[in-house]
Amino acid sequence: MVTTELSASPRIPTLLARAALTARGRGGPLPTTRLSQTDVQVDRTKLAAYKRVCGFPVTDVLPPTYPHVLTFPLQLALMTDRSFPLALPGLVHVRNRIEVVRPIAAGEPLDLRVWAEHYVTHRKGATVDLCATVSSAGEDLWRGRSTYLARGAKAPDGAQDSDIIVSAGALPRTTATWRIAANAGRRYANVSGDVNPIHLSALTAKAFGFTRAIAHGMWVKARALAALTGRLPESLLVDVAFDKPLYLPSNVDYSTAPKQGGWDFAVRNTGNEDIQHLIGTVRPA
Repeated sequence: MVTTELSASPRIPTLLARAALTARGRGGPLPTTRLSQTDVQVDRTKLAAYKRVCGFPVTDVLPPTYPHVLTFPLQLALMTDRSFPLALPGLVHVRNRIEVVRPIAAGEPLDLRVWAEHYVTHRKGATVDLCATVSSAGEDLWRGRSTYLARGAKAPDGAQDSDIIVSAGALPRTTATWRIAANAGRRYANVSGDVNPIHLSALTAKAFGFTRAIAHGMWVKARALAALTGRLPESLLVDVAFDKPLYLPSNVDYSTAPKQGGWDFAVRNTGNEDIQHLIGTVRPA
């Protein structure tokens, strides 16, 4: 597998524009290229702003979800390259798994690496995993895996069958009810760089078939983990499935239950628990 090193983080608005212009005519196998960026320094001002938007305490340690923000531009660069077989517009983030090997200090120089794998058949089309690692001094500190669904797509001949299943136990107790504001998507976009139009306003979301703007799945995941601050193991595995879109504004119920040294949790629509936005698990690594 060939690794291409980038000298700077790609600009997300430029990548999204490229994705719209190059959506047609894609196909074939996954690229074998890995993208990397070395000696990345965390911007503490941006980190503090991210923590405030997601509900984490402002400390000098990266939240479990923040390395995803650092690696996401590289993932987009890989997915918007013409060698990637699936068009980015229409891809749905359906699952996200994170492993924190140990807490990462904001001052550590970090090396980022991303690649694509596991292009498989799904009952609604095909899915692919975008994988990422964050390391320092040759030691992996964080690993992430984002699964994207392309509805109606066809995986290569002979591909495995797959589905998105995250199993959590019974969650009978509502821990908190959150009022998610109409501007939640714009606030998260400002601190994460993820300026996908479906999250920014009702007007831009309608262009992609949504009645209103929807919350970023990774913001919902971060908000759920932030609510467990002080009760999470230092080394952990977090696995979530994103289910129904969380339209903005909304009221949601956050439910938790301790399990196997970690937690099961869910975010559901207030008043209709059948509308489940996220279900997840945290376990010690």
